[in-house]
Parts: sequence; C-alpha cells; structure tokens
Amino acid sequence: MSDTTEYTPPKVWVPKPALGRFANINRPVAGPTHDKELPVGKHPLQLYSLGTPNGVKVTIMLEELLALGHKGAEYDAWLIKIGEGDQFSSGFVKVNPNSKIPALLDRSGPKPIRVFETAAILTHLAEKFGEFLPTDPAERAETFSWLFWQMGSAPYVGGGFGHFYAYAPIKIEYAIDRFTMEAKRQLDVLDKQLAEHKFVAGDKYTIADMAIFPWYGGLIKGWLYGDAATFISGEEYKNVHRWADMLLERPAVKRGRMVNRLSGEPSSQLHERHDASDFDTKTQDKIAAAAQ
Repeated sequence: MSDTTEYTPPKVWVPKPALGRFANINRPVAGPTHDKELPVGKHPLQLYSLGTPNGVKVTIMLEELLALGHKGAEYDAWLIKIGEGDQFSSGFVKVNPNSKIPALLDRSGPKPIRVFETAAILTHLAEKFGEFLPTDPAERAETFSWLFWQMGSAPYVGGGFGHFYAYAPIKIEYAIDRFTMEAKRQLDVLDKQLAEHKFVAGDKYTIADMAIFPWYGGLIKGWLYGDAATFISGEEYKNVHRWADMLLERPAVKRGRMVNRLSGEPSSQLHERHDASDFDTKTQDKIAAAAQ
C-alpha cells in the first residue's frame, strides 16, 4: 500500500518521535547518551563494529592482511550492537564522534590513533602495511575513484533503497521507485566496469573491491533487505555476479564476513574475534554445542 497523503513541510522542521525499525536510536543530535568505556584487548588494532556491509569491509581487509603474513594486523573485534545504542556510549563517541560503525583504534604506535569512516580505515591500513593500494599514480587514482564512488553512492542503496523498500513503516511508491532506479543505475555502472576488468579498479585486487563487495555483491546475492535481489532483478548483472563469486572463494573474505555477524547460520557467526583460532572454536554453533 502506498502513502498517498500529501505532506506540506512546515517552515521550520520540529523534532518528533521517530518511526520505524530504528526509532529507538534515531535522533537529530550528536554526542553520547550514556557513560561506558570501550573494552581493549591484547592486539595492536582494536575494532569496534558490527557485521553490516560497512563493518565487513574492514574485517575482510584485516583478514586479507593476516593471510599475507602481516602479524601487526592482528586485531580484536568487539561487537557494537547498534540496535541497542552501543554506538552512543561515551567511549565509542571518543573513537567516532559520528556514532557509526566501524571505528578503529590503532594502538601500535606510541600514541593511539583513532580512525573512522571505512574509506579512511581501509586507506590507513593499506598505507600502514603497503598492501591493496597501488603505488602507480594512475592505478592509485583509479582505486581511490572507485573507493569514493562507493562511499558516495552506497547511502542511496542503504539509506535510500534499503530503508524505503525494507524498513520504512509505510510503503511509499515514489520513494521506492526513486531509490530503486538509482540502485539499479549504480549496479549498471559497476557491471559495465567489471565487463572490462577482472577487479573493480583494474587487474589488481584492492581496497576498492573490499569496500564495494559487501554492498553491491551483497545486494545481488540476496543478503540484503529480504527479497530485494529479486525485486531489482539482480540476476541481470552478470559481471557483478562473476566478480562477487570470485571474491567469495577467498578464505579471508569468508572469514571477514563472519566477524561481528549476528544473523544467518550459527556456524557463520563469530560475534567477537580476539584470536585466529576463534573461527574454529567460538562460532555460535560451537558455543551452543559446548553449552549443552
């Protein structure tokens, strides 16, 4: 059912009770709502996150770095339950004043460095370890172009299409049509690029792939927003499917998708990651079996 009631905005917007799935955490101001320090583990990198598309970008990157033998990329991944407002704690706001996951605290140097926004985190890690970001000027520019394409475009997929299609308390035909059109246009941009290149930015696997895959790969594979893949005719984007399938074969991608995950098969959920062995011993199926 579509909302056909005409709405005339007031001259000045006045805050009102939020509606919908995220009503308890939506508000028009920033800052903490409660005092709570963040936990700190034993590793150089402390990640505070959730297994959403944005969170998965960073855990894939970290697992890829570890797969290459970078011991300094060892990390603790702490679960931040955004539905319960964990991102508004005083400790989290210190690491990310925008109260969005993921947030990274790099404690490998003499002074801790906070990094927030996924493009900043991916770039920080790529430059720190010298991986997944080309040094050739043209290749580097192409990688950054696609990285920031994702950063600028994905809000239309998540905050626009995903919200109005799956989460809004009422179905608004205009809003769904508007954002579906844009989501499909973005998929077409990506599909045409991947028709000519193995990876998004060319022939090398980069942080651009890691940033784009959880959103656009996830959308066409049916991981996001219920039956959205069917609704947008996701099967049309053959090149995106080819690329997504290729990435899914990478062990580090498989591991990265498990970290801080709260949905899906229990064997695919590793709520927190503090050691490489956790993938073998602390997934939700293993925890449930041990408790019996």
